[in-house]
Amino acid sequence: MSARRNTDTTSHDRATWIALTGGIGGAKLALGLARVLAPDRLTIVVNTGDDFEHLGLHISPDIDTTLYTLAGIANPELGWGRADETWSFMAALERLGGPTWFKLGDRDLALHIERTRRLKAGATLSAVTAHLAESLGVGPRVLPMSDDAVRTVVETVEGPLAFQDYFVGRKCAPTVTAIRFAGADETRPAPGALAALAEPGLAGVILCPSNPWLSVDPILAVPGLRDALRASGVPIVAVTPIIGGKAVKGPTAKIMAELGLDVSVLSIVAHYRGLIDGFVLDAEDRALESRIGRPVRVAHTRMRSLDDRIALAEESIAFCRALRRRRAQIDESAA
Repeated sequence: MSARRNTDTTSHDRATWIALTGGIGGAKLALGLARVLAPDRLTIVVNTGDDFEHLGLHISPDIDTTLYTLAGIANPELGWGRADETWSFMAALERLGGPTWFKLGDRDLALHIERTRRLKAGATLSAVTAHLAESLGVGPRVLPMSDDAVRTVVETVEGPLAFQDYFVGRKCAPTVTAIRFAGADETRPAPGALAALAEPGLAGVILCPSNPWLSVDPILAVPGLRDALRASGVPIVAVTPIIGGKAVKGPTAKIMAELGLDVSVLSIVAHYRGLIDGFVLDAEDRALESRIGRPVRVAHTRMRSLDDRIALAEESIAFCRALRRRRAQIDESAA
């Protein structure tokens, strides 16, 4: 366990930060940021394109992975779900002939039931998420990208698949031809996300090493969020989800290849063109630094331990600060 945490709590540094995240890799960096920054200095905006209804319950997989990780109760082997889980409910459901393709542990089930109960009582997803975070002892502000429903649909050679059908039910096997976000045009950003982007003390935005197409694009598809990000005027940096031409975890590399893209950090940078000001590149890909076309921070981005997550968070924050200083120097020279 690292002793480093909340290193920016001195009175002279009241900067705020935003992380955009989804999936296990994003949650790992979110935890590192939470260990470095004071709780009231960090807002984590989470993908909800993966949300769906199952067994009559509202399931928010990426929010739950983020909450469990920040609370220190995530399943260390799986990365998702809770540690020390039991599976009596799933066993009983199977005996009754119910659907068991999407696993809900006994402790995990309680969270889904409480979320669904509160939503049906009229609470927003933002309010429910804030309640769950407080109940689990999570300090940073965790927000859904929107309180409205956006649903990721994976177009495949076998036809369109709802995200969880593709990701869990089919284990990412079908070849992907396109990805769309049903309902996105009719949504609005979560009010807390827009408020965080408008805070005068905002110092930077970090795109966690989540799948750009499945985890970050749904966030950016919410009307107004991309514009608000650019209008914030702060450095926006992306942390690579690709190391040595391979995804650290998940189907990122597979999807890139099926969409006709080179499985390379260069494709990731091109995908974020017009949004990011800098890119955190893994040391293994240092040879590509001169081809990025944006300021680069070379770091060790493979997060095997808590110290790795903290170190990458510190590198990402330092990179944002450096970009901000460089921008100020350019503005001063031009004045």
